[in-house]
Amino acid sequence: MEDVRIGLFIDYENLAIGARDDLKMEFDFAPIADALAERSRVVVRRAYADWSRFEKDRNMLTDNHVELIEIPQRRGMVRKNAADIKMAVDAMELAFERDYVTTFVICTGDSDFSPLVQKLRELNKSVIGVGLKASTSKLLPPACDEFLFYENLVGVDLPQARVIRKGKDEPAPPSSELPDLDGLVSLTLSGLLRSEGGHVRSSHLKRALLRKDSTFAEGDYGFRTFSELIRNLADRNVVQIDSSVADGDPTVSFPETGRGEDKAFKLLADTLNQLAAGEPVPLSGLKDVMRKADDSFSEKTYGYSGFLQFVKAAKARGVVALDFDPESGAYAVTVVGGDS
Repeated sequence: MEDVRIGLFIDYENLAIGARDDLKMEFDFAPIADALAERSRVVVRRAYADWSRFEKDRNMLTDNHVELIEIPQRRGMVRKNAADIKMAVDAMELAFERDYVTTFVICTGDSDFSPLVQKLRELNKSVIGVGLKASTSKLLPPACDEFLFYENLVGVDLPQARVIRKGKDEPAPPSSELPDLDGLVSLTLSGLLRSEGGHVRSSHLKRALLRKDSTFAEGDYGFRTFSELIRNLADRNVVQIDSSVADGDPTVSFPETGRGEDKAFKLLADTLNQLAAGEPVPLSGLKDVMRKADDSFSEKTYGYSGFLQFVKAAKARGVVALDFDPESGAYAVTVVGGDS
């Protein structure tokens, strides 16, 4: 296992004021400390602010062994810029002088730190971002290897079960608005199997999901751990797992009996029969018609990168015929036998 050592840098004003204004609560460092302790050893902890503005917070941070870096207000100097520059310089200095620090945790939602994140990754350092949803720039999470939203951390006791967005108090979205988990995992697994073949380790799949979306978190789908999420997918025949490996990192593949496409193939056949039984139907627009019959349909649920790939799979299963017209440059689909 790789020996991970963490350097933690906190843009304290960004987090503290964000918690106060957006979440209507006092910022608590403990949930961040706990989340990092689960990952590895934190060897550097620094927080940057004009501490005369955060007197009440000083004891909380020093009790958690955080070094307080003072950024006083100087004549002709914007405090925010001074804190940003000092934090960036210190992070880069640590990256060059302490090779054993493999992971940098940058606690801020400020997009001004995106160049720092990119430079650290160029130096082969892993970067984890931490910020609040309402005050985190959309540019920052994709730049990181992983991004943790403070509101989602274990131990953060929100005043009310609501999500704060764009400075407005709005109800949390229902689970139906979350991205399609089955499709996300299936499509990612399909790509890994195509590029690597064989079976994919669960930990490798998790890393690939984070590379696609650094904010991915199994907790958003109601699971305590990633292994619990994978077991749920296996129970529903979305994936197949082999837990016989000794290191506790099971391999993940698709079930030999298929990924549950039979229902989707039947929907395709039924749609073709309704449109023109036994007659060719243009591929263009066919997916839209299928979604009118079943708005949950997505080929990505079954690991296909596009609708054409899905139809080709249906052709391989003998459900449809697929023909290409070189003159029009278009595909036409015909249901086989005119019945599903």
